[in-house]
Amino acid sequence: MTTPPPTPLLGRTLCAMITPFTPTGTLDLDGAQHLATHLVANGCDGLVLSGTTGESPTTTDAEKSALVAAVKEAVGDRAKVVAGIGTPDTRHTTELAREAEKAGADSLLVVSPYYSRPPQDAIEAHFREIADACGLPLMLYDIPARTGTRIEPETILRLAEHPRIVAVKDCSQDFLGAQKVLARTALAYYAGCDEHNLALYAVGGTGYVSTVANVIPAHLRAVLDAFDAGDTARAARLQQQATPLIEAIMSAGLPGTVTVKALLDGLAFPSGPVRSPLRPADRSTTDGLLVLREALVSR
Repeated sequence: MTTPPPTPLLGRTLCAMITPFTPTGTLDLDGAQHLATHLVANGCDGLVLSGTTGESPTTTDAEKSALVAAVKEAVGDRAKVVAGIGTPDTRHTTELAREAEKAGADSLLVVSPYYSRPPQDAIEAHFREIADACGLPLMLYDIPARTGTRIEPETILRLAEHPRIVAVKDCSQDFLGAQKVLARTALAYYAGCDEHNLALYAVGGTGYVSTVANVIPAHLRAVLDAFDAGDTARAARLQQQATPLIEAIMSAGLPGTVTVKALLDGLAFPSGPVRSPLRPADRSTTDGLLVLREALVSR
């Protein structure tokens, strides 16, 4: 049996946690604490708040800070709390960085500025300004399908020189680019697409930031644990077993936030409605998701 690698600074098995709301659509801090505690008890050593899955475009600055404080109170030192602070406005993002630090976040998730599609030198300057604005480590979030602009590998290589830029969440679908960064930096590199969790880990990635971990945290952790134990066949089998549910959650025509909230609601965990312009999953979709999850966890 091989020796497991040391736990990275920001954790290895991170959940991109939903933001629970009450039935009337207000922030459910008690529900967030309950869900966070459950996720950590079942294998998550980090929680990413107010990311894509956390409906960050439709939560207020005050709600983001309150969520960080509540979740940090619930999990303490048992898991890292990573606060999503990305906006298309550098000044606003630096303000959110400072507020997240005051609220108790351990680290920051910063997406590349969206909609305006700045060139690479402007993207680099954006991240450097945010990294200089507070004392927390940063995880770069590369998700060009949503932002409209890549953080190119060469830009990441330059940003890796900054002492507070320590990690990447990769949703670029560029496996070659990921390996170039892994080979030339000490950045902690996380799969941001659940279908890549094992593949990226096998070539030196750090772990994952997973939407699907909201509903199968123990199973996804077992994939990495099996790999670390040297049982690569079991790791591959566990990853493959999760594929139908991963596909249904992430690639069935609805945002992962919608499908995960539907599943959590069906499992009687705190979730609540999604905020407009998102719309809830219908009953048929929810029932199908529940069947897939039950088939997986009952193996």
